[in-house]
Amino acid sequence: MDQEFIERMREKLLDIKKELISNLAAGNADFKQIMEGLDPKDLVDSASDDIDRKMLEALGAQDMKRLKLIDSALTRIQQGKYGLCIRCGKRIPRDRLEAIPYALMCIDCKSLEERRTR
Repeated sequence: MDQEFIERMREKLLDIKKELISNLAAGNADFKQIMEGLDPKDLVDSASDDIDRKMLEALGAQDMKRLKLIDSALTRIQQGKYGLCIRCGKRIPRDRLEAIPYALMCIDCKSLEERRTR
């Protein structure tokens, strides 16, 4: 995968993360209070720090899962493994990554997993 595409996806992931954190802060007084109590850092940097227990409690399970997936994708970018399926190792199609930049699996492996969990 070319570096330009990967950099564009990294920026997209950071934007999604920032938006998610901002939405959580706006909709949750506890989360907002925790965020205001942190050192004046960029929201994305603050979220990347070890999140304390109060912050974890403030996040909904779905939002927490999404933040973890985003962090995982950012880590895979740093490791040079972004865009590779974690199950089969094949390249994840660009269209899938553009739609879901934190996708862990190719369409075939994700479909197989979803069928197993039904």
